[in-house]
Amino acid sequence: MAQNPFITFGYSGPEYFCDRVSETNKLKKLLLNGNNIVLMSQRRLGKTGLLYHTFAQKEIKDNYNTFIIDIYSTKTLHDLVFEIGKTILSSLKSRGRKAMEKFLDIVSSLKPGVTFDIMGNATWNLEQGSIHSPSYTLDQIFDYINASERPCIIAIDEFQQIMYYPENNVEETLRTYIQKCNNAVFVFSGSERHLLSEMFHSPARPFYASTTTLSLDCIDKEKYIDFAISHFRNADKTITPEAVALVYERFEGVTWFMQKTLNQLFFDTERGETCTNDMVDTAINEIISDNSNIYEDLLYQLTARQKDLLIAINREGKAKAITGSKFIKKHHLSSASTIQTTIKSLMEKQIVTRNLDSYEVYDRFFALWLHLLST
Repeated sequence: MAQNPFITFGYSGPEYFCDRVSETNKLKKLLLNGNNIVLMSQRRLGKTGLLYHTFAQKEIKDNYNTFIIDIYSTKTLHDLVFEIGKTILSSLKSRGRKAMEKFLDIVSSLKPGVTFDIMGNATWNLEQGSIHSPSYTLDQIFDYINASERPCIIAIDEFQQIMYYPENNVEETLRTYIQKCNNAVFVFSGSERHLLSEMFHSPARPFYASTTTLSLDCIDKEKYIDFAISHFRNADKTITPEAVALVYERFEGVTWFMQKTLNQLFFDTERGETCTNDMVDTAINEIISDNSNIYEDLLYQLTARQKDLLIAINREGKAKAITGSKFIKKHHLSSASTIQTTIKSLMEKQIVTRNLDSYEVYDRFFALWLHLLST
């Protein structure tokens, strides 16, 4: 069966990657010249895809070891160290047993948790509790990086998560290791702009003045339209420019939600047929329907105050001054102090996201489902 060209997970090569030519060249140039980088954008705009695409460029692929470490689900320094070790070892699988054993010889604290079968395939048996001293294992990991035959490029995705860790001095610890690492450059990727700005642009913070900052914007509308049309054409299907533009405008150019909708539209359009505007709402409603049970469970887990604030923010679309009297009265909410506590909880649950001075529901499909629920 032919692959659906509208990828919603991972990276499948340049053929399925839309534009980002200038961003790729800029990122590549900075990395090849030894710069540590902060890559910021709202979530689901394609930061991780851009990293994979940049790391696949010949100048980087042929000369560097590259690792992309997603720490979105980590809660502690222990989790972080576990994820770094696991990701590096998994990335080394393609280079064979010898490369993996070199890593384990240096990072000896992880060695008991990895076994090899007779074919040389590695099995990761390490449990979270098996790392007895995160700082010791982290020290060994950086020893490996510094001893690597190739220079390394290490991207830490959703880096702002470290600000939620209960341990003190995580930023200072990582900054010290990175500052002493002469065989790697780092990309700190994240989606909570206010936290990343605080970490990297405040003179009082350890990472101040240590990076170059890149902000990722939406893919150009016309280029995305051309991208979508060409993939439909290649499959003997047609989509009107107006239909692609409608999807782009509906999700304000946020890549993942456009890709998810186009993925559904591509599936719904038969060979020789044309996808038009009237199919867009049907596709979106089908996606929402497929996830309705998940959304119901998510809403059920929230407190009454969390639900009220979530619905209020969703009604606004992009809610500003949420602790102000105007917003509170309009949506019949409680005090400003309660809202401050509640919004913090909604953001920690990754249900609401903050972009500059406004708050919005992170999942655009969930937002549409909430809108239908509350009307």
